[in-house]
Amino acid sequence: VLLLDHLSDVLLPFFTGLVVAYFLHPVTDRVQRLIKPRVLAALFTLSIIILAIFLVAWLMVPIVGNELADMGRTVSKMVTDTELAQAAKERLPKNVWEELNELFKRDDVKRYLTSDGAVQMAKDTAKKLLPGVWGVLSGAANVLTFITGLLVIIIYVVFLLIDYDNVAARWRDYLPPSMRDHLSGFVEEFIQATNRYFRSQALVAGCVAVLFAIGFSIIGLPLAILMGIFIGLLNMVPYLPILGIIPCLILAGLKALEQGDSFLGGLGIVMLVFGVVQVIQETVLVPRIQGKAMGLSPAIILLSLSVWGKLLGFLGLILALPLT
Repeated sequence: VLLLDHLSDVLLPFFTGLVVAYFLHPVTDRVQRLIKPRVLAALFTLSIIILAIFLVAWLMVPIVGNELADMGRTVSKMVTDTELAQAAKERLPKNVWEELNELFKRDDVKRYLTSDGAVQMAKDTAKKLLPGVWGVLSGAANVLTFITGLLVIIIYVVFLLIDYDNVAARWRDYLPPSMRDHLSGFVEEFIQATNRYFRSQALVAGCVAVLFAIGFSIIGLPLAILMGIFIGLLNMVPYLPILGIIPCLILAGLKALEQGDSFLGGLGIVMLVFGVVQVIQETVLVPRIQGKAMGLSPAIILLSLSVWGKLLGFLGLILALPLT
């Protein structure tokens, strides 16, 4: 465990590439029916995925930037002598308004009340919350640059996609003969659990992201699509989507204050969206897609997340249920 923790910055790009290759393997197999060389099929598949990501980012960045700028202007108005500030003072509890007023007057907060500042704040938050992930984004082992780290992951993905079938067929030969029987049983069980969990969980997370994006768009929540995608990604780790409630409530509160709507009503309708999506997820998506794939009680799931998260960090949160 200590060795894994020490090498986490180096191993995380590999595991990231392994997870990406795992999801792209079925797509590459289909592409290979049209493009016979495995190398070309892998490169074509990865190129299409990267192109799609850049296209989505190109479409989303201006929208997100404009909405972040609007939020910054709204928050700025709250600290000046305007109708919005007066409305916020009247609707918010006195102690909450006083704390927010003091917070928004700070120079560092004012600096963040722009689209560029908000992006920088998100980066700083990511560094604190997900140091392992940020290590991949900013460079493996905190030495390589962002571009180099990204290229390392892409290279891992390409080679893993090329050799995926060979490794899957011959992985037992790589184990020490004295431990082959014991380890092969564990690895096979782990692979089966991983297959059941990741593919079903990814499908559920994708459906949840779409549902939240639609729900938030209907109620007019700022950054609706972005928040839907964010909560969908959080669904890859059990119970983590609860954290998505906080930014959604903040956005709903700002919108209610700006438009003169009911503050509690704005918060309530956001919670209604969460409730409806949660009901759909638990009564339709999970039973039909996941069933009882893991067979673990909620208490064991929480314990598993705590233990593996402590041992392996962010990677432990992702692999907690398959490892358990």
